Amino acid sequence: MTNKTKTPNIDRILVDQQAIQKRVTELATAITRDYADKELTIIALMKGSIVFLADLLRLIPLPLRLEIIPVSSYHGGTVSSGMVTLQSVPLPDITDRHLLLIDDILDSGKTLKVLSEYLQTKGPASLQSCVLLHKTAKTTENITAHYVGFEIPDEFVVGYGLDYQEYYRNLPEIRVLKP
Repeated sequence: MTNKTKTPNIDRILVDQQAIQKRVTELATAITRDYADKELTIIALMKGSIVFLADLLRLIPLPLRLEIIPVSSYHGGTVSSGMVTLQSVPLPDITDRHLLLIDDILDSGKTLKVLSEYLQTKGPASLQSCVLLHKTAKTTENITAHYVGFEIPDEFVVGYGLDYQEYYRNLPEIRVLKP
């Protein structure tokens, strides 16, 4: 069995560890400021956001609730399939709650749009989103993230929770996968 984390399919580092940690700290500071007087419920899209989520949550000194929703749109490829698979997970009552969606990457925008539209039907007090990465050139849906870590070019990236066929999530930085 080959250890794919040795990175033979990696082209280069796009965002290093220090830049990620600095930006995550800045995002946490902004979220803490913006939700200082509100009860916050974080809804994380898994699996890709898990590393970002863990680092971010440790830097937000507010009482908050956390919910997890397994979602996928790549289905093992390097291009979004256009089909958002939202696993049925029961959510608690989110009526009149301030919701913050956390995702790893805003690519086409389909995943964030589908989930945002679904959550809006549940009557939250507010709904915003936070993404680690945004491929601005790829976003086709009319949706924006309120908090964005980095804007990146249209390249397939792995590391810091992001994967290719479930590999590379454990890399400490954002790297570009070879075509």
